[in-house]
Order: sequence, then structure tokens, then C-alpha cells
Amino acid sequence: MKIKRFLIDFAVVFAVTLVVAAIVTYLWNLIAHGQNAIDWETSFRFAIILGIALPVARTMTSKGK
Repeated sequence: MKIKRFLIDFAVVFAVTLVVAAIVTYLWNLIAHGQNAIDWETSFRFAIILGIALPVARTMTSKGK
């Protein structure tokens, strides 16, 4: 696994996931609870997990080819 490619993939997936999760939790809190709040804890946790898992999965599938 090339570390530079992994770090770039991690950064891209992390950023996209963080933004999407923040928007989703904001809309959920706005619609369901009537509060203007973003659940940053959940957003960061989700972004870190997917930021690691998706590049690793991509590397593992490309090694098989």
C-alpha cells in the first residue's frame, strides 16, 4: 500500500464524509427536534471510520486484480 496515495484518499473521504454527516445531523436535528445543532461528535467519528475503511477496501480490491 502506497502511503502517499492512502493519505490522499483518507483526506478526501474524511472531508466529504464530515461535510455530509454534518449536513445530515443538522437537518435531522432541525426537522425532528426543532433545534439548530450539528452533532460534531458523530460526524467526526463517522468521517474517521469511513476515512480509514474505504481507502483500505479500495487497496485490497485493487491488489486482487
